[in-house]
Amino acid sequence: MKTTLLRTGMLILLVCLAAGSVLAQHGPAGRGHGHGRGKGGAGQGQGHDRDHMDFRYLLENHQKIKREVRVLPNGVQTLAESDDPQVAAKIREHVYWMKERIEKRQPIRMRDPLFAELFKHAGQIKMVTEDTPKGVRVL
Repeated sequence: MKTTLLRTGMLILLVCLAAGSVLAQHGPAGRGHGHGRGKGGAGQGQGHDRDHMDFRYLLENHQKIKREVRVLPNGVQTLAESDDPQVAAKIREHVYWMKERIEKRQPIRMRDPLFAELFKHAGQIKMVTEDTPKGVRVL
């Protein structure tokens, strides 16, 4: 049971890391950035604006990102890299802050079912990151 939940959580996290086009889009009805509720919006936690800018940057540069996914018995291993040093740095930054959000239970985009499910299981997700010369590996 725990292995299944861990694998599910890691797969959800993988989708978050690999689905830049979904992550960078505005919310329903074109409400867009911030929803008029002050810095970060309601329940978004600190860094929401930064996260949004990172998602947008990665979306705009998605063609420069190479991704690998390996399903393991206890979860997944992902590798995201770019030959462009600026994109590689942004990948590392994005992974760092998503790991922080998961560990500290600081959810974002809770109106999105994918993120709602991810943060629902945040306590069962363990991320180990390893910087590579061109990006980051997540175990």
